[in-house]
Amino acid sequence: MILLEPNSRVLEETLLARFTSEKPEIVEITLVDFDNVVYHVQTSAEQRTLLNLSVEMKYFNEVLSYGADEILKREYGDYLIPVVNPQYQITLQFNLEQLPEDKTALARHVSMLKRNMLASSFIRAFEYWESQQEGAGPLMATHYRDSEAIYVQAQQDRVTVIFSTLFKEEVDRVLGKVFLQEFVDARRQSSIQNAPQVFYSSREPPLEIRHLPDLRQDESVGYVSFVLFPRHFADQEAREKTISQIQLFRDYLHYHIKCAKAYMHSRMRTRVKEFLKVINRAKPDRTTASSEKRTATGRYFRPQFRQPTSSQFVEGE
Repeated sequence: MILLEPNSRVLEETLLARFTSEKPEIVEITLVDFDNVVYHVQTSAEQRTLLNLSVEMKYFNEVLSYGADEILKREYGDYLIPVVNPQYQITLQFNLEQLPEDKTALARHVSMLKRNMLASSFIRAFEYWESQQEGAGPLMATHYRDSEAIYVQAQQDRVTVIFSTLFKEEVDRVLGKVFLQEFVDARRQSSIQNAPQVFYSSREPPLEIRHLPDLRQDESVGYVSFVLFPRHFADQEAREKTISQIQLFRDYLHYHIKCAKAYMHSRMRTRVKEFLKVINRAKPDRTTASSEKRTATGRYFRPQFRQPTSSQFVEGE
């Protein structure tokens, strides 16, 4: 098992290698992260000291309506430039000759870009709770994957987060149901009261999103609801931790499913090897099983059967 981090490790290592390089080089690297986010790192031959990072997010317009532009300007305003390639929605530019002293911290901060953009709906829900308005807040949906979405809605005393996850294969569907049901039961039987409440439903969506059109209702879809209470987002430190951890739920779920399948396959291969050993031990020895003899020329020797004469027969036998 590994510990998934909220930032993009591959992007952090790529940027840090460019930031700490003694001689600027011409690079053009395309990276793909979780949730189908694409990063394009590029320098031109004319200006090798200017490093451009372009980001493609299919859900960019959705998070933009929840205030992601304010987060983008606040966190990366010094490096934000107009989009160069229309395929990408965000472009950051770094002058390799004018970087801050702590280049490691800068690379890690930039690698948190996807996490910060997805946090826009959570931050708006927490702000609605702080305003103490009556009734439920707006339902914010982020379709971060094909046929999968994150729904966030604030109320006066809680914030509800709903994940819709799609299982394309039959094995993943069975294992996913087992994992999700155990996830709910473990929270119910646990003595730790700091964890949020968890609810799981298959096929039928929760009440908060049941009115939405075009929701899939078949065996391949499951819905997991997290109920966040004020202790999970009342102070700034708990809020940031909650946002980082809950965003990784879907990745952790499918990672556990892949680990379970890999473990079962390894056990099956080990079992097959043991069966082959048993079968090989049960085979007869061919050198002792053959009783036929050969002549000096290599031909098989078969003794001739001689007919008995009439004098060899005794009457009455």
